Amino acid sequence: MEKGSLDLKQVLEDTFNTYHSVLETHRADLETEEVGIVKSLGRGIARVDGLFDVQAEELVRFSSGLMGMTFNLDPEELGVILLGSTAGVKAGERVYRTRRVMDVPVGEAMLGRVIDATGQPIDERGPIRTYIRQPVERPATAMTMRVPVSEPLQTGIKVIDALIPIGRGQRELILGDRQTGKTAIALDTIINQKDQDVICVYCAIGQRSSAIAKLIDNLREHEAMEYSIVMVASGVDTPGLQFIAPYAATTIAEYFVENGYDVLIIYDDLTKHARAYRELSLLLRRPPGREAFPGDIFYIHSRLLERSTNLADEYGGGSLTALPIVETEAQNISAYIPTNIISITDGQIYLSPELFQRGVLPAVDVGRSVSRVGGRAQLPAYQAVAGNLRLSYAQFEELEVFARFGTRLEKETQQQLERGERIREVLKQTQFNTIPVPEQIATLMAVVEGLFDTLPLERIEEAEQAIRERTRRELPEVYRSIETRHELDDEDQTDLIDSIKEAVRTIQ
Repeated sequence: MEKGSLDLKQVLEDTFNTYHSVLETHRADLETEEVGIVKSLGRGIARVDGLFDVQAEELVRFSSGLMGMTFNLDPEELGVILLGSTAGVKAGERVYRTRRVMDVPVGEAMLGRVIDATGQPIDERGPIRTYIRQPVERPATAMTMRVPVSEPLQTGIKVIDALIPIGRGQRELILGDRQTGKTAIALDTIINQKDQDVICVYCAIGQRSSAIAKLIDNLREHEAMEYSIVMVASGVDTPGLQFIAPYAATTIAEYFVENGYDVLIIYDDLTKHARAYRELSLLLRRPPGREAFPGDIFYIHSRLLERSTNLADEYGGGSLTALPIVETEAQNISAYIPTNIISITDGQIYLSPELFQRGVLPAVDVGRSVSRVGGRAQLPAYQAVAGNLRLSYAQFEELEVFARFGTRLEKETQQQLERGERIREVLKQTQFNTIPVPEQIATLMAVVEGLFDTLPLERIEEAEQAIRERTRRELPEVYRSIETRHELDDEDQTDLIDSIKEAVRTIQ
């Protein structure tokens, strides 16, 4: 009996020691999660209580599955931009942290795709297979990593390439009243980058879905989608998606820039972007300023456009050229948003509704347009041919206004007016008819040398076509010389003028 008791006692002690050692080494894995509660909802925004450790621009997830981005970090509540429809969100719903800032997928797989502002495909071609993600808000490239603009970005549009040249790495604003051809210039510029080793990103902000669909069809028809990415935040999307779209598109473009590519990005348009930001700010009770825009409206565009750059070779050597579009009202380029963006960019292309109504297309007002950087990158062939063209054209426009009030004009003034009319006729160009550099040079040389002076205006277009065709067919060496060396020596000029004279003679 005594022996059995000792055995039982030993068994109990061994069992206790075993479980004690297990309990000593065991530690429960506890996970904590911050949870917020939706207090109220507005159009595209939510006010959330809780989430006290959340960071600015962090993605948050609603229990309904909708994603949002933190925007206001107030002591009492959190202001969240909703990145989708608010249909399933309601007050009292739980909100969870994701512990990552707003980001988008980037990579070569994005080429040829149509995506929304969060980087998700909307072109029914399946998922985008890329595993690289980068934040939508990134600091601008440091000045020490940049080099001056030195290479042109050819638009294929004569009036721009000759008189208002754009360089790779430049920010050139396109502005004008609605329905004056702003998007048409941007679209032609994209189409002209075919075989130019330039990747294009088009960001549609607040546009009609039908207009975006038509633009995408045009890009596909001209085989431009192969090297393009289209980001869409249409007018029916929430203001939050419209606000983040240009930043997300720039992040996608920067991936290619950092890998040595030249990239063109178009923001169409920043007027609607400013209005989306104003709507968000007013809903979140930020103090309004001029025209009810918040005080930092200048900053949201400057931090966007400062990301355009021309990188030094040791940092990849890529470039990001920006063509922001702004809509004016009643030709008022001194309004708040246009003047803000004019002061940020390196020049502007102004489209006049008066020229548009008179059939002068593209309706570029040369007198109000300027390129503060691109002239340094303009091809030498343009400088040799069209060096004084801008001045001559501006003088003609002034004379034309003056001549309306006079009945008798000097012979010299009449000749200047006739030459100016022919310059204007030559600078006309239909959409989707981008012109290679050598053919532009030949046409401009014809008008500068006065070889069109004897032709009636209605035959200028026919003469231009003959000159372009003859240059292509009869002067292949000069054509290649302009394409490769981008120069026009005296011998080439002589051959070109002789060819132009022969082409004009056939028209007469």
